[in-house]
Amino acid sequence: MSRALPKYNKRRVLMIGGTAAVVLSGAVIAGNALAGETSKSNTNATTKAATSPGTVNCPAVAPSLPAIPASAQAEVTRNLTLLNTQITEANKRLVDTVGQGGPNFVQNAILGPLKDKRVATINRIATAIGRTAAKPTGLDSLAPCTLNANGVNSGGAAATATPSATATQQAGNTGNTGNTGSTTAAGTITCPDVASKLPAIPASAQAEVTRNLTLLNTQITEANTRLANTVGQGGPNFVQNAILGPLADKRKSTIDRIAISIGRTAAKPTGLDSLATCTLNK
Repeated sequence: MSRALPKYNKRRVLMIGGTAAVVLSGAVIAGNALAGETSKSNTNATTKAATSPGTVNCPAVAPSLPAIPASAQAEVTRNLTLLNTQITEANKRLVDTVGQGGPNFVQNAILGPLKDKRVATINRIATAIGRTAAKPTGLDSLAPCTLNANGVNSGGAAATATPSATATQQAGNTGNTGNTGSTTAAGTITCPDVASKLPAIPASAQAEVTRNLTLLNTQITEANTRLANTVGQGGPNFVQNAILGPLADKRKSTIDRIAISIGRTAAKPTGLDSLATCTLNK
């Protein structure tokens, strides 16, 4: 018994040592596996980060419109705003589908459907104008959009704005000057265009700039509605004090927000406050 015990103990020691060796080996294997996972993950992340989906660039519609009758202004503004929304959605889809599909994926799944939407929207604009004035023609040529691949515009220079400032004009502010031809008793309000005076818009500011350009249009529409609803009210300064003055204050705040949003990642535009004041067309 006294001799068997050491053998038994020795055997246990060897077994324990063997187990420890297995555990240690497993730890090394696990460590190598984890190291491999990390390396693969980092590679994928780096590849994804280096991939740029580009941005959608569409021709501006508002500058090509004729004078807009007061009766069509709201519908035209709504559809010009929709054109911007469509561009924003297309750019988001570009980002969300990076790496998907074959070489024609962007054309078939994004640019093609976007063109169809724009044709329908542009036709609604032309129809709205044509109800009380000459219907504009040839606007369908503005429907197709292009892809600024990897953040480079068609000229080949590095692009800092997505979409370009031209596309931003879709917000419709340029169409406001079309009210000049109105012959309604209340008159209409004409405001300087803001979109065409903006520099290239950084991608990070695009959504906020578009939202505030749309708000500028809404403010004009509301002011024109107030003009029509208050015909004959107040004294000779009523329109200036009750409509044009407050409108200028609203526009100044909105224009300031546009400048600030651009200035966060690019040179802040200056002198835009001069675009806040509007006039009355009798």
